[in-house]
Amino acid sequence: QVQLVESGGGLVQVGGSLRLSCAASGRTFSNYVMGWFRQAPGKEREFVATINRSGDSTASADSVKGRFTISRDNAKNTVYLQMNSLKPEDRAVYYCAAAYAPFSTVVAGGINEYDAWGQGTQVTVSS
Repeated sequence: QVQLVESGGGLVQVGGSLRLSCAASGRTFSNYVMGWFRQAPGKEREFVATINRSGDSTASADSVKGRFTISRDNAKNTVYLQMNSLKPEDRAVYYCAAAYAPFSTVVAGGINEYDAWGQGTQVTVSS
């Protein structure tokens, strides 16, 4: 099982930016499709963005399109989420997730496709 550790969360003003990182260990990182999800208080966990194993295909939720960018560095075993133009509704705990798919070239948008999860990092946007 791959282990995932998120970092980079914090408090930011509306319109500001944050960059989340997720460091993976324990397995071959490039065998995993990676994703970011978030969970706001009182709400279900929701999909944010996903990236395929090679990093040349991504997908994101409509609510973050044009503001958030997912990327990965397989040499560093790390996936990133660059968040710009943050809004109060982006406030949530953000989770990194990994889907074991050694022969896949596509992304994974469904929460049930993911095998491993990080502990989450809090993002708070103040107005």
